[in-house]
Amino acid sequence: MGEAGICKIKSEFVLPEQSRQLALECVSEKDKLKLTEDENGAPPEKKQKLSKSQKKKLRGQNKSRGPTFRCSRETELCNTLVDLGIDDEIPKCERKNCQFLHDIEEYLKIKPQDIGETCYNYETFGKCSRGLACRFGSSHITPEGRNKVNLEKSVERSQTKNQLTHDLQISLRKRTYNFDFAESLIKYNDKQNKKTDAKTSGAITDEDLIKLIQREKKKIDWRDKLVLSPLTTVGNLPFRRICKEFGADVTCGEMAMCSSLLQGAPQEWALVKRHSTENIFGVQLCANNPHLLTRCGQVLQQEADIDFIDLNLGCPIELVYKEGGGCGLLRRQRVLESCIKNLSQILTIPMTVKTRTGVYNNEKLAHVLAPKFKEWGASLVTIHGRSREQRYTRSADWDYIRQVGQAASPLPVLGNGDVLSYEDYKIARETCPELAGIMIGRGALIKPWIFTEIKEQKLWDISSSERFDVLKKYANYGLEHWGSDNKGVENTRRFMLEWLSFLHRYVPVGLLEQPPQKINERPPFYKGRDDLETLMASTSASDWVKISEMLLGPVPENFQFLPKHKANSYK
Repeated sequence: MGEAGICKIKSEFVLPEQSRQLALECVSEKDKLKLTEDENGAPPEKKQKLSKSQKKKLRGQNKSRGPTFRCSRETELCNTLVDLGIDDEIPKCERKNCQFLHDIEEYLKIKPQDIGETCYNYETFGKCSRGLACRFGSSHITPEGRNKVNLEKSVERSQTKNQLTHDLQISLRKRTYNFDFAESLIKYNDKQNKKTDAKTSGAITDEDLIKLIQREKKKIDWRDKLVLSPLTTVGNLPFRRICKEFGADVTCGEMAMCSSLLQGAPQEWALVKRHSTENIFGVQLCANNPHLLTRCGQVLQQEADIDFIDLNLGCPIELVYKEGGGCGLLRRQRVLESCIKNLSQILTIPMTVKTRTGVYNNEKLAHVLAPKFKEWGASLVTIHGRSREQRYTRSADWDYIRQVGQAASPLPVLGNGDVLSYEDYKIARETCPELAGIMIGRGALIKPWIFTEIKEQKLWDISSSERFDVLKKYANYGLEHWGSDNKGVENTRRFMLEWLSFLHRYVPVGLLEQPPQKINERPPFYKGRDDLETLMASTSASDWVKISEMLLGPVPENFQFLPKHKANSYK
């Protein structure tokens, strides 16, 4: 797919490093130092030679991040009063020692100024669920502090599926959810493996389990599908909606930890949520043993609307790996076999696997394991053409991806790695004709319109205003998903900034000497064809914040942002 190097830009747009600040006229004096920071965050005068172990620690994630924003309960309105209709009487708060405000008039006096005059949720659905707390509330809050409803535009807000219900959360937290089927299945399979006469416990009989295993599964036609990779943090529901609109055929939620799902954690169940536009949608699970995976498979199949479940064998994060999950399962093949067999057998939907080439560069495992995945019950395998050791610092090995595709046949295989243009896609398909389809990860983060480019077989020189419209749409989808109150606005901002840490790496087609852009090529400092294009090319987080302020208003006092992912992964 091409080696890493320097992205060649037309000479009239290239800037000397010392001129970079001049190109970004909107950048203040206090931010100029940040523009000359190196990729590890150290100003030039403080650069020092790093040891190999120090460099390793700087890769991957920024682990010392603090929260970007904290809501003060003393200045926020109690939820009992937020959605107060015109004819509603003021209810009494039943919470003991509630710290939120209960005086509507006082709240409206101290409430921050509205960000905009039009509320997207009110205009779209005829009602804003954040009511009096909405930061765009002037269009639907009466002078008396009531939340208006536009019956002519009233739309049922059921576009997001797989909400965690209160009853399910309680049963998971109190451990009263019935997992007899999952546990009996594991014991039955252990018994089959050991060929002993031990009997399964509980009310589930061997006959029931055999019928369960022999059920016909739903099928997905993976041929020629463009699949959006499960992307931690940035692959949220609003981002997936953007990708669907640009032509993604299959979407998958962010990696969810089974242990947290089984504890009823709302933040983990949020990763299972599905928008109605996601016509083929899956959930990716991560765990280190079959008990967690099989229980999760049972509860998701019974309680959620999903089309497939993917097992993560590629997560390189140290904590996950050391616990035996993600890439760690590749080194525990007996446990891996039990995980895939039990999870696939409890499901009536397809169970898929996403893996890397192996743990180490010189010890590739995927071509050996792929045929076994089919035997164990997987319906599809996705191969990311790098090892855990490589992370994202080498080009994906598509020759090896083809080897896996050949070894896995007739199991469908998706290839994944370094696809950033239709040309990359075409080369991948020609290099690996055995593949069922292509999965796209970082390429979609850098330019989500890649799905349109591939389907229309073109290179799109998208303008800065069109790119800004995409961000505006994302902001609206975020306000719909996370809410339009202070917390929702700042959640939307935070995830937008995480996305901008990738999005800024896009180099406009019209500036390139030799299009298309390659994913591992680092561009020189350059200016755009207009101020907005120049701003969008900035590698400084302070400029990403400025872009967010154009859509979501000024950041709160003491706001700070450090991206989770260190996105500048070049060879």
